[in-house]
Amino acid sequence: MRAHEAGALHGDLGSRGPAWLRTPDDVNHLVPQLWPRNVARDATGTLAVGGLTAGALAEEFGTPAYVLDEGDLRSRCRDFRAAFPDQDVYYAGKAFLCRAVVRVIAEEGLHLDVCTGGELRTALAAGMPAERIGFHGNNKSVAELTRAVDAGVGRIIVDSFDEIDRLTGIARERGVRPKVLVRVTVGVEAHTHEFIATAHEDQKFGFSLAGGAAAEAAFRIIDEDVLDLRGLHSHIGSQIFDASGFEVSARRVLGLQAQIRDARGVELPELDLGGGFGIAYTTQDDPATPQDLSKRLNKIVDSECAALSLAVPHLSVEPGRAIIGPAVFTLYEVGTVKDVDGIRTYVSVDGGMSDNIRTALYDASYSATIASRSSDATPILARVVGKHCESGDIVVKDEFLPADVQPGDLLAVPGTGAYCRSMASNYNHVPRPPVVAVRDGKARVIVRRETEDDLLALDVG
Repeated sequence: MRAHEAGALHGDLGSRGPAWLRTPDDVNHLVPQLWPRNVARDATGTLAVGGLTAGALAEEFGTPAYVLDEGDLRSRCRDFRAAFPDQDVYYAGKAFLCRAVVRVIAEEGLHLDVCTGGELRTALAAGMPAERIGFHGNNKSVAELTRAVDAGVGRIIVDSFDEIDRLTGIARERGVRPKVLVRVTVGVEAHTHEFIATAHEDQKFGFSLAGGAAAEAAFRIIDEDVLDLRGLHSHIGSQIFDASGFEVSARRVLGLQAQIRDARGVELPELDLGGGFGIAYTTQDDPATPQDLSKRLNKIVDSECAALSLAVPHLSVEPGRAIIGPAVFTLYEVGTVKDVDGIRTYVSVDGGMSDNIRTALYDASYSATIASRSSDATPILARVVGKHCESGDIVVKDEFLPADVQPGDLLAVPGTGAYCRSMASNYNHVPRPPVVAVRDGKARVIVRRETEDDLLALDVG
């Protein structure tokens, strides 16, 4: 790959695209695993979700817009509840959080994990019972921990010795006994992008298993007898398709459970194996079903507990992306189409890296389709780009679109529910898009579009 000053995304000069990408027989075809479950083309060839067309949504709410298929979201919550009926399923709020989504999560019987004071406030404001909230974070402030304790948060996942000291002081001052888990880094590096692989040793999260810090943290909590140590927590990364990493993680963290039992006579009753379950962004992605995940995770936990003579702990998992990611697509309007000397066709849309930073940040891949119509034109390989003053402002690196793609067309990018709105910015002073929930032929705004007035309201001069 040729080096390029704007980054690796620009080094692959040429119009052939990645080796796995094939020219489609039908450029209008929607690959089912990439789209929300209630998305299809109507009789006119227009993309529709929950009974509403892309054109109707664009006319009412404008573009760009994140479109949430609420029925899909609820069905994925139910899939995880059915797959883990006797365990706790925590929705990972960092993927995307707003009050409407919190209410759906609560109504569908899931728990919720948060990692900042802002996420905690959103959860409580939406009515999520505090006892069903887990509080993550590698640098929780005294104020955040105090709020969590006062609210009665169900589990606080402690991440450092400093945090143990802070939380112990708060608990003593208030005469309460918060329930905690110790986050353990188990030395398993998930097969994923290095920036989102979190269980290897050289990173900021948790207590090292190999170095002995995890055992020391557990012993300190038990010996001080102020906090209620309920169990251990392990999270090995994000966008993971190979369950073998979870199996190795479970084996190692259960070994620590046995070490704690042997050293202190305490058998911890809980185990949280985290999340990071992958979703399909392109046809190359083959995610496991919740049922498959449950079968493999429970099998390894049961077998390891039997080998170690441990009682099987109460298991928790934390899917975020796997629940919200596939339930959302982003709707854009095409502004310009530019063929660059036969090298590449650039299709520019009215959003970009301010509403989806993942392509630039993680070299993430996405798919796209023309949403406002069908086309009989020959497929061409295109790159969907945004309106920002950055060469790396890319939404979809390579996708086949009809050769007659033109300004005014609506374009939809699936799989944008996780980490797109959550990581959105106001780069170039572009207001962030709204989130529009659709269900049974009705649409409502659950996060409104920002305006230029909003931007100026923060600028105090």
